[in-house]
Amino acid sequence: MAERLVVNSGPLIALARADALEVAAQLQLDFVCPPQVRAELDAGEARGHPAVRPGWLAVVPLAHPLDPVAAATLDLGEAAVIQLAREQSISRVCIDDWKARRAAVAVGLRVTGSLGLLARAKSLGVIPEVRPVIDRLLAGGGWFDAELVRRVLRAAGE
Repeated sequence: MAERLVVNSGPLIALARADALEVAAQLQLDFVCPPQVRAELDAGEARGHPAVRPGWLAVVPLAHPLDPVAAATLDLGEAAVIQLAREQSISRVCIDDWKARRAAVAVGLRVTGSLGLLARAKSLGVIPEVRPVIDRLLAGGGWFDAELVRRVLRAAGE
């Protein structure tokens, strides 16, 4: 059984902009998201952003109303990602936003992001190099801490 991963809209949009969304489908992960993330993706598409509708992304509703404290401090998608992971006993989330990553770690979740997915793709042989995809992410308007990019590239042997 593949590991389940709760994913936020940011990494999905980043991969779509880098024309690498299909890479995620090959990572031996079961991607799930809360309805709030699906709504963010749909709202973005309505505003002219790329459509992000991978068949491998399952939408799983929250069992309880969204925690108001989390919703007040994070965006709704990020708060819902963290809550869904906790409700479903899923240990890992995929979030790029630094504040939301810190919140996820604070409640005991393991965190990865767009760059972590790419590093995993290289380690599994899904892509031969991480650097060209990161270059496309950056060219498409993505922003990542330069030191984080260097660490990912170094870890990938690039």
